[in-house]
Amino acid sequence: MPKKPLILVSNDDGITSKGINHLVEIMKQIGEVVVVAPNSPQSGMGHAITIHDPLKLYKSEIFDSVVAYECSGTPADCVKLAKHHILKGRKIDLVVSGINHGSNVSVSVLYSGTMSAAVESAIESVPSIGFSLCDYDHDAEFSHTSSFILDITKQALKNGIPKGIALNVNIPKKSKEDIKGVKICRQAKAKWQEIFDERTDPYGRKYLWLAGDFVNYDKGEDTDVWAIENNYISIVPVDYDMTGHYAISTLNDEWEI
Repeated sequence: MPKKPLILVSNDDGITSKGINHLVEIMKQIGEVVVVAPNSPQSGMGHAITIHDPLKLYKSEIFDSVVAYECSGTPADCVKLAKHHILKGRKIDLVVSGINHGSNVSVSVLYSGTMSAAVESAIESVPSIGFSLCDYDHDAEFSHTSSFILDITKQALKNGIPKGIALNVNIPKKSKEDIKGVKICRQAKAKWQEIFDERTDPYGRKYLWLAGDFVNYDKGEDTDVWAIENNYISIVPVDYDMTGHYAISTLNDEWEI
């Protein structure tokens, strides 16, 4: 009998979130599952790691028949601890992160703790996927995502993911019947137009609350934003190499260095 693949599950919404529970149930159909996830929400933490405070790690019984740990650190911390401490000496076949409550399309990938867990895995040359549902509700409905996540995960295990690449998968907030299919995309050129809302606390002290709107400048029909807006699941291959390769020759030619 073939050995089951070892699948590490993490996220940024915390170990008690509905999204990670749904992801664990899907992964149990495929392999041996180990969970290492934050003990509290870590959304927007990006690729932060804990270096000035101790990391606390406790075994959790939250998932039925699954070895799980809750960690005081960030999503990237969780993957590091799993790779080099909890599962030290074992080959992790795949890391899956999510299911995130909310979209991680375009520039959001830079801020996303969900994707940072996946990217940390890619840095370690372990295949990885970050899954996000474009629904920010803490009680979002995930049932329609199951078959798509199952198929994408099986494809990754069967055919592999290019070394150093993490897949950023976003799923529309639609019924299964309304989703038209899956598209391999590029990241849309878009940004968050920030607004800082100034308010006053009960003691008369000013404080700021970050708000704003997502603005898409990219009209291409091969982007993750276009895919989601047109009821497709988007898959963007993400590389942790952030070098602007196209700019190297320009700088060499135009700068006196």
